[in-house]
Amino acid sequence: MNVGFVSLGCSKNLVDTEMTIGLFRKNNYKIVNNPEDADIIVVNTCGFIEPAKQEAINTLLEMAEYKKKRCKYLIAMGCLVQRYKEELEKSMPEVDLFIKYKEYDSIWQQIEKLVGEKKSSNICNLEFSERVISTGQSYAYIRIAEGCSNRCTYCAIPYIRGQFVSRKMEDILDEANNLVKQGFTELIIIAQDTSKYGIDIYKEPKLAELLEKLSKIEGVKWIRFLYTYPESITDELIKVVKENDKICKYFDIPIQHISDSVLKRMNRKSNGKSIRELITKIRKEIPEVIIRTTVMVGFPGETTEDFNELYEFIKCARFERLGAFSYSKEDGTPAEKLDNQIHPMTKKSRYNKIMKLQQQISDEIMKEQIGKRLEVLIEDESFDGKYYIGRSKNEVPEIDGIIYVEKTKDELLDKYVEVEIIGSRDYDLIGTITK
Repeated sequence: MNVGFVSLGCSKNLVDTEMTIGLFRKNNYKIVNNPEDADIIVVNTCGFIEPAKQEAINTLLEMAEYKKKRCKYLIAMGCLVQRYKEELEKSMPEVDLFIKYKEYDSIWQQIEKLVGEKKSSNICNLEFSERVISTGQSYAYIRIAEGCSNRCTYCAIPYIRGQFVSRKMEDILDEANNLVKQGFTELIIIAQDTSKYGIDIYKEPKLAELLEKLSKIEGVKWIRFLYTYPESITDELIKVVKENDKICKYFDIPIQHISDSVLKRMNRKSNGKSIRELITKIRKEIPEVIIRTTVMVGFPGETTEDFNELYEFIKCARFERLGAFSYSKEDGTPAEKLDNQIHPMTKKSRYNKIMKLQQQISDEIMKEQIGKRLEVLIEDESFDGKYYIGRSKNEVPEIDGIIYVEKTKDELLDKYVEVEIIGSRDYDLIGTITK
């Protein structure tokens, strides 16, 4: 039978999807991109915040329409199912099988039971399974840990994915070597909190050591790591990023807020002073660094003074990349029960102010890039065929902006070229090939 996949949510969820694709392919199912051609459709859902839940439900309903045509089975897996399996089973009879995240070890047994076809006795442990990379020919994600133990009061991840568990370094290196042998030149290290990698199994942070060992793999060109909590970024990690040419000079640091009172209610381990000192230290040690952050507005009890402090800090810090989102009340989290919930219109207003400010900052930073020369990985072409589309070490795929490169040469897809930046627009850059 033919199998089609829809993967929602974060890159960590995408790894689960890729492992599941690998499992189907290993058992001789054909993978198809068009749901109209699929006998089985698998939707890997996200359940992190309310908009993600709604997207997942809408996607399941959309995919259920294909059961009126060729599709015989609709399967839902992932975080939304982990949180609400019983409710979903009652309300969505269109779905034939719901698989919780914590049931992944028996995923193939459940699928065989559903389709009534036993092709293999394999039992899948998705944490360590082979997978089919779905992100193109140049980069691949490597998940180095699962779960989270930080217990931020607004976040449901620990209740969905469990406590933080690191993978063994040898296993990660084996996976990295395998990916490079397949031709991938950029490795993107991910976890819910990469900065805490190794603390649970090695009793000390090991991200810096892991990055060093990954950089020694022949064929790796770029290495980047995402989502590091500010309190866990060590001097050793900063030093490795500074001195190793293969590691992108890029820190992804979700600070969430800068007001001490808000950070305390969020149960964050950092405070305003430590965050400011960290940003200053990183910029001093690595002047060319790109810092990305995320902030939350409208957390319960956030006063006008708290918001203004955040606004002024963002204006001063001038983050190269910044994402903002409004607080969403999530079932079962401590913040759900906090007093002084913020009115939705106030949250929307604060969000809009932050994003307008960041757009101004980004526009200024983009203009500062004009005249610089960057090494760019070409990954696609524009619709009109006039430009290549690429990224430098400064852009994370699917998250940051892109670089439009004037198409003066052919056959450059998945190749690295030197580009001079000649213009900018919004969050993107425009360049021309120099050699």
